[in-house]
Amino acid sequence: MSFALLTRMMRTASFGLAVLYTLLFAASVSILGVVFYLIVQNSLDRQIASRIDAEIALLYQELTSEGKDALVAEVQERTAVSPALDYLVLDADGSRLAGNLPSMPSTVGWTDLSEPPRGRGDLPRDLRVRNVALPQGLRLAVGDDLAPIENIRSALIEALAWSLLAVPLLSLAGGLALSFGFLRRVDAITRTADAIIGGDLNQRIPTRGTNDNFDRLSETLNQMLDRIQALMDSLRQVSNDIAHSLKTPLGHLRQKLRAARASDGLKCKKAIDAAMADIENLLETFSALLRIAQIEAGTRRVGFGQVKVSSLLAHVAEVYTAAAEQEDKSITLNIAPKVTTWGDKALLTEMFSNFLDNALRHTPRGTNIEVSLAERDSNTVAFVADDGPGVPAGDRDLIFRRFYRLARSAKTPGHGLGLSIAAAVADLHGITLSAEDNKPGLRIRVSFGAT
Repeated sequence: MSFALLTRMMRTASFGLAVLYTLLFAASVSILGVVFYLIVQNSLDRQIASRIDAEIALLYQELTSEGKDALVAEVQERTAVSPALDYLVLDADGSRLAGNLPSMPSTVGWTDLSEPPRGRGDLPRDLRVRNVALPQGLRLAVGDDLAPIENIRSALIEALAWSLLAVPLLSLAGGLALSFGFLRRVDAITRTADAIIGGDLNQRIPTRGTNDNFDRLSETLNQMLDRIQALMDSLRQVSNDIAHSLKTPLGHLRQKLRAARASDGLKCKKAIDAAMADIENLLETFSALLRIAQIEAGTRRVGFGQVKVSSLLAHVAEVYTAAAEQEDKSITLNIAPKVTTWGDKALLTEMFSNFLDNALRHTPRGTNIEVSLAERDSNTVAFVADDGPGVPAGDRDLIFRRFYRLARSAKTPGHGLGLSIAAAVADLHGITLSAEDNKPGLRIRVSFGAT
């Protein structure tokens, strides 16, 4: 591992958190260790005291029931072979009667004292002794070796010390491991971002399938990149479409203006009127493009609310009924009642108006247009279908593109943007549009999703 990589890992947020948690954990271990040490020490002290108190009570009972000689004999017996406790019995004159303690403590009650080595090779001992007065002027001292307690205390202190040493080392190692994994994921995101900055918009951030925070962040960023790529592709398409679609009318406009300059009188006026008509057509085209851009910007979402789709479709169909009758066409309705959705009423009205306008504009006399709305498996689906000439299968996925027009519709008034506006409204609302064969004619499916 290089020094530069180690430095980077130590600067990561995960390593900083690991250090912080290490300090907190070490402090917690220290506090718990001290508390545990005090509890164990108190427990051991109580055990020693209980053991000595029980021994004194037993010897006191021996004295009161059997007499002084029995007490002395009992102490001598207990100290004869490997005594568990240390004893000393003095008479009223201070003479030793029995026991192995070197001397009687000067104070009555509990005393901690050090006993010098008894022989070559022995070690000094630390004892806890209780000195009590007995009947008949006797004095009794019973003590216990503190070496086992000291051994336990030393073991606890050593264990605590090793814990305080191991916790930071293990925590820092874990922090470095987490930082290494963190840097790997960040570097993957950075490489993807650099590739995209370099112009490769097809690059995406890799995921590991663990559904952790990084995976969810990567998926969100990938969705954002998909959206950006789609917008860039749309921008390129719009630029190409504008260049191709406006080149011809602008060329015609230039020719008409040249003709007007070279003529006079009535011919000049007609040429200027034709040029004005072309300019109006161009302005309508640019207005439609601006309308699509405004819708795709998504700013209209703030005005979303509950929309009664049933009433909206009935109203749009009623508006277009008169125009249909003038062209010897009919509009029939098959609308489920009380269907609602979440969206912008004005934009949804514009979307369905464009569908009906497109059906009226590109179908012959005698055509019937059916507007239907239904709820299927908790999903709302609307249709605008006609029995006209329809659209070839290869062109159905293209009719929602800007400026796209069928060859037979080239002379029909329009800009090729009506269905593009409808597609932009649908995308804003999360609506799925599809063009289908109505056998005969064209059917536009509008899938709202769950109601």
